[in-house]
Amino acid sequence: MEDGPTFMILVLGRLLLGGYFVAAGIQHFFVIVPLTDAIEARGVPFAKWVLLSGSVFQIAAGLLLMLGLFIATAAFGLIVFTLAASVMLLNFWDMQGTVRESVINSWKSNMAIIGGLLIAAAGAM
Repeated sequence: MEDGPTFMILVLGRLLLGGYFVAAGIQHFFVIVPLTDAIEARGVPFAKWVLLSGSVFQIAAGLLLMLGLFIATAAFGLIVFTLAASVMLLNFWDMQGTVRESVINSWKSNMAIIGGLLIAAAGAM
């Protein structure tokens, strides 16, 4: 087991990462229509089902991270989720100008989140 400060940093990191996904998943239930429209616009079939199941997954995996249960599995699941959501919704390659710059920054943020998830998974192994 890790020493006190290391353990506390790992727990805090998992709480922040997991909490981010729990909060985002809950928020999706308040903006179902625009998110479903955005997913449909990308040509994804069963957009509402994809949104709802993805949101439930986000919440469940985020809670697992926060509770320190199945950490590596939850982290790797959230990595796949984040990559899939980025490809579906952050299609900067189809954009121009400042909108493209903004979406590229969202991609960069998502890659940083994936980095944090990799660290969380490694800390649990």
